Amino acid sequence: MPHNLPHNALVVVADGAQAILLRNTGKDSSAIALREESRLTPKNLAEDGPAGARPEDQTPRQTDEATFGKQLAQALFQMKERQAYEALVLVADPQTLGQVRPLLHKTVEAAMVGTLAKDLTNHTAEEIAAILAK
Repeated sequence: MPHNLPHNALVVVADGAQAILLRNTGKDSSAIALREESRLTPKNLAEDGPAGARPEDQTPRQTDEATFGKQLAQALFQMKERQAYEALVLVADPQTLGQVRPLLHKTVEAAMVGTLAKDLTNHTAEEIAAILAK
């Protein structure tokens, strides 16, 4: 994780069921202050489906989480195309992070300044900022 998070960087905190989009409003790169911009939740899971082959013994919940991982990767690409961020930090539980990373477009990967394999979706913006500052 970068100790100096760029001003205006997008911090995405996700798990298999939601993603919280936070913006670093800190005035310089050493002062992290996160403000929630929006939340993403799975949409049309039954019609969409996950990317790639899935194990036969996968539970419906695991399939839904994989589908949301694909939707999150697509949303990050669409935001990058609209120039909604220059720097990105992706924070997710290890399973979600492992599902999303291979699906990220190269322009999204190029903007990524850090990742953290941790489930922080139940933390406040202030708590997340403190964890990222460590």
